Amino acid sequence: MSNFWSAWIIVLILGNIFACYWLIRWASKKAPGEAAEGDVTGHVWDGLEEYNNPLPRWWLYLFYITIIFGLVYLTLYPGLGKFGGVLGWTSHNQWDKEMAAADETYGPIFKKYAAQDIATLAKDPKATEIGHRLFLNYCSQCHGSDAGGGPHFPNLTDNDWLWGGTPERIEETILKGRNGVMPAHGPQLGEEGVKNVAQYVLSLSGRKHDAAMAEKGKKTFDTICMACHSPQGTGNPMLGAPNLTDKVWLHGSTLDSIETTIRDGRQGTMPPHEGFLGKDKVHLLAAYVYSLSHK
Repeated sequence: MSNFWSAWIIVLILGNIFACYWLIRWASKKAPGEAAEGDVTGHVWDGLEEYNNPLPRWWLYLFYITIIFGLVYLTLYPGLGKFGGVLGWTSHNQWDKEMAAADETYGPIFKKYAAQDIATLAKDPKATEIGHRLFLNYCSQCHGSDAGGGPHFPNLTDNDWLWGGTPERIEETILKGRNGVMPAHGPQLGEEGVKNVAQYVLSLSGRKHDAAMAEKGKKTFDTICMACHSPQGTGNPMLGAPNLTDKVWLHGSTLDSIETTIRDGRQGTMPPHEGFLGKDKVHLLAAYVYSLSHK
């Protein structure tokens, strides 16, 4: 934040607070010619007379208390531009303290499980229960609470893995994250080429397709696509290239979806979790994910 905007915020906030104070003082003063407290003001409407009955003084004092509270708060805590408050509180410091306290309490538990291999932990009900809670907190937003995935987010309960389904590869995926890139081939192939390759991709999984178009698409596939998906279309877990010969489709299995993937490409990101979860928690989380497809 620049010095100008910091000063602007300070003036705006303090100006509003003192404006409220002035308004209260002005409104509480007795106006010239005002009727005495309890007397009739002279205002009459539909036979009803208005009396001068101001609010109780304690009610007025509450407004002054809120102003004092606001000034004290802004002195102690951040709120006035760049001024961080005399206590030096920040949300980051608060987070670090809470995490340190949690690690002191629960760290030994995670350490105990970290000493065991993932395949063993996947058979331990207590370990998978902890892993399940971690999954619900950090993974269910994308993969679903049942880990069944959805459009553009993989199902973790089957045995189809873009980046490999071994315990080590699953743990690596959670720790380091993944960046899947399917380049756009529309400009290179043209619309006719996209449609031909899409028909060939349909044929790889035994689906209904146009044989003549698929034959043309095969030549393009063998030239451009096999480098990632392999000559047989079975994919490459080292690159995150999906197997095109099965019935699992991450971005949709309709002809339109396949053509869109080939024409416009796809971008997929699995964020790394090592930084905020740590290796011990990721180890338990990987054991839970591994258990989903190895019941």
